[in-house]
Parts: sequence; C-alpha cells; structure tokens
Amino acid sequence: MKKYCLDLTVSAVEQVHARYVLIRLTSDERLPEMEPGQFVEVRVDDSPTTFLRRPISIHFVDRQHNELWLLVAAIGDGTRRLAKLHAGDILNCVLPLGRSFAVPKAGERRFLLVGGGVGVAPLLYQGAMLMKCNKDVEVTFLLGARTAADLLQLDEFRKYGRVLVTTEDGSAGERGFVTQHSVLQQERFDMIQCCGPTPMMKAVVSYAQKEDVACQVSLENLMACGLGACLCCVEKIRQIEADGTEAVHHVCVCKDGPIFNKEELLWTK
Repeated sequence: MKKYCLDLTVSAVEQVHARYVLIRLTSDERLPEMEPGQFVEVRVDDSPTTFLRRPISIHFVDRQHNELWLLVAAIGDGTRRLAKLHAGDILNCVLPLGRSFAVPKAGERRFLLVGGGVGVAPLLYQGAMLMKCNKDVEVTFLLGARTAADLLQLDEFRKYGRVLVTTEDGSAGERGFVTQHSVLQQERFDMIQCCGPTPMMKAVVSYAQKEDVACQVSLENLMACGLGACLCCVEKIRQIEADGTEAVHHVCVCKDGPIFNKEELLWTK
C-alpha cells in the first residue's frame, strides 16, 4: 500500500478523558486508503525533547467527513503537546503504515475484539470495517479499564457491535481483567483480535491457544521510523521455512506488523 507524508489540518480536538484526547484530522484532498490495525507516524513540532515521530494507531476513518481520528494518550512531552493542538493547526503525518487486522474468512462469523487502555484505539475502526465487509459478522467488543471513568468512547463502540466491559475495581461491568470476563467461558468465537498492555495480550493469546481459536494481536514496540529502517522495533517471531521446519526470525514490528497471528509469537509453545 502506498505511503504518504501529508500536512493534515486539525478539525477538532476533544478531551475524552483526563489523559486522553481525540484528534480529528482532515485534508482538502481525499484521505488515502487506510486499514484497521495500521498506524501513522506523527511529527511533533516545537518540542525540544521530542526528536522522533510518534506512532499512533488509526482509531477511525470517517469517509463522510473526510476525517482521520487519532486517540492520543497524553503521557509524555510529545503526546502532551499533541493534546494541546487546536482546530486549524497543521499536523504532519506519514501514513498508512504497517499490516492490518484480518478480514473474515469463510466460516468466521463471530469476532471478539479485546482492548485495554489506549489499546482500544484500533478496534473501533476494525469493528466498523467488519460490519461493512460482511453483514453476517457478529462483533463483540470486550474492553477493560481500571475504573468506569477510564472506559473510553463506549457509545462509539456500540455503533458497531455488542460492548462488554471489565473494570479492576468493579465500578462498571464485571470486576477483574478482560480475560476473567464470563463471556469467555460462556461463548465461542471464531476470531479474537486484541491490542493493549503486553501482559493482557499474552493472557488473551494463552486463552486462544487453549481454546484453539484464531487470534491476532497488535504489538506496541517502540517504532521511531515506521518504515523498518531504524531497527528499534525488532521482535523475534516464529516462522515456518520452505522445508517445513520451524525457525526464529527477527522482524520489524513497524513494517512486518504491528499485527501478528498468535502462531507467529514466541509467547505460545
């Protein structure tokens, strides 16, 4: 897929949480094609401590309004500066980058999209695209947070599927972590796709391995260039060679991921 370096105009910045903002970007030209699971590399201007671009998941693409949505966690100097953008500001982005989530194969109807923290970001667009490409697909979002106040954009997610939540303090949904939700014991899914903290994703992959369910995860390694040039995001994965033997290879998450099937991960045995 062709990549672009574009100056996009901020159309709105919405404070969706004390630590998170939703940045909507637009252009006079039609935005390029983008797929769920891909990301953008954002240049942070006027920051003396932010020398590299910041990788941010594509949260949603609103074709009707020609907008790209980015859900940003303001946790460092660079992302805090992004959170202070205003309508009319210009944000330089390289996009779209990386591999996308899979679309339904024959026989895959029930999708479970699991997210925690800002890891929920790529799941909204994936849910929307699943509904668009196959009306028979059933989408269930399983979203986890520390408290009810930390759950993000539930109304948006409800537009594209059933929403289930867990909170660590029990203030919303079921108490505990996403992998402790009762739906995992009560229902069967054809595909699980997830993004969030690594311990959460490892637990989800472990569940998928045990239940023999197809599963994809979005890795969040440090990605400085987004093109596989700087090698700071290298990950070891498992691949099957032409002769059928198994080997471990080093790949760049930004270029060869960030989406990986569970069979590729060294998390599984």
